[in-house]
Amino acid sequence: MFTCLVLLGMGPCLYWLFGVNRIRTHAKKMNRLGYWRHGSKISYDEKRYLVTERDPFYSNEYRGLLNVSERVVGKPLLQGNKIEILHNGEEAYTCMLDAIAKAKKFIYLSTYIFDSDETGMKFVRALSEAKGRDVRIWVLVDSFGEYYSPKPISRYLKMNGIEVGRFLPISPSLNSLHFNLRNHRKLLIADGDIGFTGGMNIRGSNYETPKGNGKGMTDLHFKIEGPVISEFQKVFMEDWYFTRKESLPWDAPIFEPFPGRSVCRAVSGGPNEDFEKINWILMGALAWAQKRIQIMTPYFLPDRVMVAALNMASLRGVQVEVILPLVNNLPFVGWANRAILGEMLEHGIKFYYQPAPFSHSKTFVVDGSYALVGSSNWDARSLRLNFELDLEIYDPITARELSKHFDGIKSRSKGITFEEVNSDPLPVKLRNSFANLFAPYL
Repeated sequence: MFTCLVLLGMGPCLYWLFGVNRIRTHAKKMNRLGYWRHGSKISYDEKRYLVTERDPFYSNEYRGLLNVSERVVGKPLLQGNKIEILHNGEEAYTCMLDAIAKAKKFIYLSTYIFDSDETGMKFVRALSEAKGRDVRIWVLVDSFGEYYSPKPISRYLKMNGIEVGRFLPISPSLNSLHFNLRNHRKLLIADGDIGFTGGMNIRGSNYETPKGNGKGMTDLHFKIEGPVISEFQKVFMEDWYFTRKESLPWDAPIFEPFPGRSVCRAVSGGPNEDFEKINWILMGALAWAQKRIQIMTPYFLPDRVMVAALNMASLRGVQVEVILPLVNNLPFVGWANRAILGEMLEHGIKFYYQPAPFSHSKTFVVDGSYALVGSSNWDARSLRLNFELDLEIYDPITARELSKHFDGIKSRSKGITFEEVNSDPLPVKLRNSFANLFAPYL
C-alpha cells in the first residue's frame, strides 16, 4: 500500500508484478482452475505403509508435532524408508548418476538450476544413455533457474531426444511475467524405488572442490528408498501436468520387506496451497521442542511471527542454535539477516558464522529425533512464494547423524555476540536495515 501511494503510477505496476499477496492469490486461482490436476490413475496399496494411531509410534513424544503436520500437509505418514545423507557433489552426484545408469523403466528429474557446465553435461550424457536403453525420461527445469547458465540446458536435453518441461516460462505476455512462483524443488526418481531430494542443484560449483570456474560450496542431499518415494512421484506428476498439460503413467513398486526404519512424510509447499505448509510445520516443531533446536540454512530471514516463535523456544529453556555462512553468495541477504540478529541474540539464541566455502545446506533438527530436510530456506521466498519439496524424518538415528554433522560445523565456526552486532558502524546498520525492508522478496 505504501509503495502504491508514494510512487503513484509506478506503485500499482510494481505491486502487480511483485506483491506477495497478489502472487499468492494468482497461484491459488490457478490451483482452483485445475492447473495441477493430472489425469493419471494413481493406485498403490498405501495402507500397507501407513503409520496409524494404533501404532506405538503415535503414543510417544511425537504426538503433538504429528497433530500439526497431519492437519496441515494432507499427505500420509509412511514407514519403512531408508535415508542416506550425501555430502556435496562429490557424494551426491556420484550416487545420482549411478541411479540413472541403473534405471530400467523411468526417470523423473526436477531441479531449479541445471547448469550446462561440465557437471550438467555429464548428467545430460547419462540421461541420453539411459534413453538409449529405452528408459522413459522426463526432466523439469525452472525457466528462471535456467538463466543461471549462459546456455540453457533444455536445448541440450532436447537435442538428445529427452522430454523437457520448463516451469512457468517468462515472456512479455501479461500472464507470463512470473518473476516469482518459481519451482525450487530438487527431485530425482529412478524406477520408483530410489529417490533423491535436498537442497542441491546440478552445477559444478556444488562440489566442495569446484569443477571448472568459480568457488566451491558445501551442501547436503539425501538418497531415499522406500514408500515415501511414491508421494514424491505424485508431486512430480502434478508439476509436469501443470507445465506440459500431459498426464504421466503411474508406476510404483511394492516395498516388501521395507528398505529401512525411518518414518517419513513428503511435504510439498507452494503459494497455490491454502496453508503455508512448511511455515506451519516449522512453527509446530518450534513449539514442540523440549531440549535443542539446530538450524543450518544459507538464507535466514524469518518473519516477525517466526522470530517470536524462535525467541519463545529459547525463553522456554530450549537450546536454539543457528549456523549461517560467514560470507553469503547473495550479499544483500547477509545484510538483511544481520539487521535482525540482535533481537534474537538478546533472547538467548546462539548464532554461528560458518567459514568458506559457502554453505548451501538446509537442515532443521529437533531434540535429536526429528528432522526436516529439503529445498526450503528460512525466508519468505521459500515459505510463501516458491514451490518447495521437503521431507519430514521421524528417526533418531538419522536425526542424530544430522545433529553430529551440525556440531562438527559449529566446532569450526565463529560465534556471534550481541555486542559484536550492536557495535557495527552506523552506515553498516543503515545498509542492513534498508536491505531488511526487502526481506519478503529476498
